Amino acid sequence: SSDLTSKSKFDGRSILSAMMPRSDAQIEDLIARMTLEEKAGQLTILADAVRPCNPDINPEANMRGKQEMLEQIRSGKVGSLFNGVGVKEGLEAQKAAVEETRLGIPLIFGSDVIHGMWTIFPIPLGEAASFEPELAQRTARATALEATAAGIHWTFAPMVDVARDQRWGRVAESSGEDTHLGKELAVARIRGFQGKDLRAQDSLLATPKHFAAYGAVTAGMEYNFADLSEPALRDIHLPAFKASFEAGALTVMSAFNDISGVPSSGNRWLMTDVLRGEWGFKGFVVSDYTADLELIDHGFAADERDAARVAFTAGVDMSMQSGLYVKHLPDLVAKGEVPMEVVDEGVRRILSVKKAIGLLDDPYKSLNAEVEASTDSYREAHEALAREAGRKSIVLLKNETRVLPLKKSGQRIALIGPFASDQEHLEGCWTVYGNKDRAVNVETGIRGAMANPEALEVVKGCDIEAPIEGGLDAAVAMAKRADVVLLAVGEPHDFSGESQSRTQVVIPEAQ
Repeated sequence: SSDLTSKSKFDGRSILSAMMPRSDAQIEDLIARMTLEEKAGQLTILADAVRPCNPDINPEANMRGKQEMLEQIRSGKVGSLFNGVGVKEGLEAQKAAVEETRLGIPLIFGSDVIHGMWTIFPIPLGEAASFEPELAQRTARATALEATAAGIHWTFAPMVDVARDQRWGRVAESSGEDTHLGKELAVARIRGFQGKDLRAQDSLLATPKHFAAYGAVTAGMEYNFADLSEPALRDIHLPAFKASFEAGALTVMSAFNDISGVPSSGNRWLMTDVLRGEWGFKGFVVSDYTADLELIDHGFAADERDAARVAFTAGVDMSMQSGLYVKHLPDLVAKGEVPMEVVDEGVRRILSVKKAIGLLDDPYKSLNAEVEASTDSYREAHEALAREAGRKSIVLLKNETRVLPLKKSGQRIALIGPFASDQEHLEGCWTVYGNKDRAVNVETGIRGAMANPEALEVVKGCDIEAPIEGGLDAAVAMAKRADVVLLAVGEPHDFSGESQSRTQVVIPEAQ
């Protein structure tokens, strides 16, 4: 047994005992020739400014322009980029890394591809309601085909946190409250994303997240603390991670929350003793977005330099977006606070994963313009799969007086509510890419299924969070004329997701 609050101080023996064997000549040669600054660059991932997309996902921190980023690539100050898309500029960035640097180490391109790339599938919680891991594997495989065609090697998914407080906004991204179901779906999604061969052009490296117990945040409050015993941690929140690694996951993302007073991203017991010592994990740990920097907010690090030291010596190999490792690791090594052999081990893990997915041999993997242009060739099949997944994810709670199924003819139907014809919120939360124009709204779908589309009447009644003058009267009048009333009510997509916890899970008052 162990006291989770006493495992935070750096003990080099613990990390060194979990090191990988130094058996790969290509990787060892690269490490031997790298400067300390280049090593810190390999330990860093930054938002992709060469081919940026959807800039509103994360708060601005340490942002750069395209030319500045290309210069950082050429100088070896960054080894990975995230949330960029497109082959043409992906080739430009990769060429800068491979052909215009001293060592020619390729970038790995990561992204938040959560429940679909261009074709959007049900949110993970919805898909979990199908209770079909095989379905989850197929949607993940389809997602991998589309993402890798767009120049992405690595997804920050699946989320495998067990979530038992519906007020937490990221419940939507989880598989719900059951440990066993979550474990089964995690394994299925990893197999789907990665496929049978990590070196294949359409293999998408998976990242189970958030390590660990992010779903146990107190009161469902985002970024809050998790007050857990070790048995609860091990029995409820860790099994899906262990199963993910056994299924072949080679990366894992550290969590924002603390566990019994120790932030996950600074928890050496969790990141090193358990992950590497007990489980033998040989891949690398990437921080969540500036999670290393946020050790200061936790009161667990004195300043940015200390945050870099604490996170790295705890076992967080790759720093996302903060830039703290590039900024502070050279000085930390020079002053003896971080051993060089520990830095080398972090680099070794990252290079080993790059080699495992084929990048060291084929640096332009998944950067093929012809493949990108052919994405539409499987659009029809993927839309059919999305429809199947949507159908299987629906949960029917009641069917009193056998109202369902609706009749295609001979019924006057009133469709009422702010989501009746809405196109904006159909994809659900946490979609970086997607294409809202491809979604079929409720009105269009129902009209298309009816023998006489004119038998459907539609009225908005109210906005999502505000009344409309005369809206309620119009809705009541139309309902009285109809044989069946369908209410299209609920939450907008931004009521769920990261930083979207709710004090009450209720339909907005206007509805």
